[in-house]
Amino acid sequence: MPRRVLAGRVTSDKMDKTVTVLVDRRIMHPLYKKFIRRSKKYAAHDEVNLCREGDLVRIIECPPISKRKTWMVVERNGEPLSADVVLPEKEAAGR
Repeated sequence: MPRRVLAGRVTSDKMDKTVTVLVDRRIMHPLYKKFIRRSKKYAAHDEVNLCREGDLVRIIECPPISKRKTWMVVERNGEPLSADVVLPEKEAAGR
């Protein structure tokens, strides 16, 4: 099964190696057929603390890193992060 990829805006970068990403999406109301906005915040892993508040990022699903963190930043402001940064230590060791 492919990993989910979401795009959103960084709302907090105060934690070490972690950013909070707000992902907005539009869904159609089942009865009224009107599009409504839904948003959710995700904690994403940022290995080298590159992301700043307001950056547009793309996050990908990954194995759990901590209790709340199961996402990883793969792209920042349209520029992909290097392969060494994206892979966590466990996956990089197996290469």
